[in-house]
Amino acid sequence: MKILYAVQATGNGHITRARVMAPALQQAGVEVDFLFSGRSADKLFNMEPFGDYQLRRGLTFIVRDGVIDRWASLKHNNLVQLIKDIRSLDLQEYDLIISDFEPISAWAAKLQNKPCIGIAHQYAFRYPLPGPKVGRIMMPMIYFFAPVQQSIGLHWHHFDGPILPPLIEPQPYPITQQEGMILVYLPFETRAQIRRWLAPLHDYTFHIYSDIDQPEDEGHLLWRPLSREAFRRAQASCEGVIANSGFGLSSEVLQSGKKLLTKPLSGQPEQQSNAAILKSLRLADVFNELTAEQFYRWTRQPSPKAIVYPDVAASLAGWIAEGCKRSAAQLAQSLWQDV
Repeated sequence: MKILYAVQATGNGHITRARVMAPALQQAGVEVDFLFSGRSADKLFNMEPFGDYQLRRGLTFIVRDGVIDRWASLKHNNLVQLIKDIRSLDLQEYDLIISDFEPISAWAAKLQNKPCIGIAHQYAFRYPLPGPKVGRIMMPMIYFFAPVQQSIGLHWHHFDGPILPPLIEPQPYPITQQEGMILVYLPFETRAQIRRWLAPLHDYTFHIYSDIDQPEDEGHLLWRPLSREAFRRAQASCEGVIANSGFGLSSEVLQSGKKLLTKPLSGQPEQQSNAAILKSLRLADVFNELTAEQFYRWTRQPSPKAIVYPDVAASLAGWIAEGCKRSAAQLAQSLWQDV
């Protein structure tokens, strides 16, 4: 079997899922080519697991001061180029297309009558979820943005639906706790905003990962360039994590048994829903404008118990290699038994 695995690369969580699936599919005997869209080549990092991957412009969104700028996003996205990429993507050699919410591959598969399945957190919004009712907003976007024949949704709970546990890799480093060390990843906030929140909190050291070329130290604010390995090492040893409400990173934090203080991206319904569900499940504290009072209240909380997720990648890879014969409900039931 040969598949094209296509990834919406705007967020690192989608790429992280692909990193987990790549060796699992190889071990299952599936030949895989990768395609990424939604981010320029110079903004991608640690892409070695994907070999000679394809890259397309795709669709993305522009964020200014922690808020999605819809007008700038509309101007940035080139619909003419998107249509050209969809029509020019030749899928003849592939038996199956997997789309992690990636639009070019999904639409090309639809036009060329190729079987296409979707594996992404976004597909969980097909089912009733607690918290803000964003399904009415998400569902048209899900079906129009990346249409697939069969979808596999991922979330922190099954919510009585055929939803799978998070698709993440095990923490490769020993879990420790360096008291006073906080890991920060807020890619949608400006450096000035992050500094305004964290600079007054002198009794903690903040390891802040951002899009810079070289490490920069400002007293207790330690700015670090993006690196998957260094980030996971810091994640294993920190006392807690401050991050936006993306699904992938939040899942890794829960798996590591670390406290999570999360800020949903304004104007992004998926992150608004994630934050509400994390709060309702008592898995994280949520903020929109961080205050010292809220920060110290969060740090006084005990560390949560680590959540042990099953090997979702191996189960999915085996399911794909067998021709996707079992239903998503059967797959979900077998996996949640191990959580």
